[in-house]
Amino acid sequence: MAIYSLAQRTTNLTITQACWELRTTASVRAVVLEIGFIMATGTATSIGLGRPAAQGVTPVNVTFLAEDGNGPAGNTVASLSWATSPTVPANFLRRWNGPATIGAGIVWTFPRGLIVPVSSSLVIWNITANVAADVWCVVDE
Repeated sequence: MAIYSLAQRTTNLTITQACWELRTTASVRAVVLEIGFIMATGTATSIGLGRPAAQGVTPVNVTFLAEDGNGPAGNTVASLSWATSPTVPANFLRRWNGPATIGAGIVWTFPRGLIVPVSSSLVIWNITANVAADVWCVVDE
């Protein structure tokens, strides 16, 4: 297995919608080791991390990058926009409430890994109106 990472700036600030989605392929699962969320604008916000009831439709995907620089292309992708947004998770794995401070953030770590099965996804959900934020994720696949 190899380690892959990706960092993106969120663009969907709408309340009760996803701002970021990690997606796996039909053949490779992802083991999430870390997810970070750092606010780029100064507005109080609440976010949640969870498994959506339905994945986004027609996503604009960006492939995770190999950390060793020589590894094969990653299989895991992340999306910031969709023709149809992912649906809200029934329950959240993590939640965070951020102050109205640029640079405030959270790093969630998963020492044993958070499994994202094949053909599924994980989202960061805008519980309240959100802010532009830098999101990064590290996976083992």
